[in-house]
Amino acid sequence: MFDIGFQELMLVMVVALLVIGPERMPGVARKAGLWFGKARRFIGSVKDDIDREFASDELKRIIQEQKDSIGVHEIIEDTKEAIEDAKQEYMLKNADSIKQEVKSLETSVDNIDKNDKSGK
Repeated sequence: MFDIGFQELMLVMVVALLVIGPERMPGVARKAGLWFGKARRFIGSVKDDIDREFASDELKRIIQEQKDSIGVHEIIEDTKEAIEDAKQEYMLKNADSIKQEVKSLETSVDNIDKNDKSGK
């Protein structure tokens, strides 16, 4: 933050000692320490508040994206509808061949029944 070296710090301490005096120096140092501590805690709390706000904005954005996206249940319903449509289309296209298959099976079953009755 500040680029204060050891020499600058020593110069400030010597000037403070000369101006304030040795009797009051410990009390002033204690008060300065308390002020710096309060300032640090205040800056830390502001930083935490900003971080929490950014995190909540990110969560709000994610929740909105989830609301806007297509849900799994909608995908399943769309798939069911597509399968049903394909099934109906297959049945319409192949109705004649299915009817012929059913008739040939009925004929086979009738022939088996006739042979079964005549053999007894």
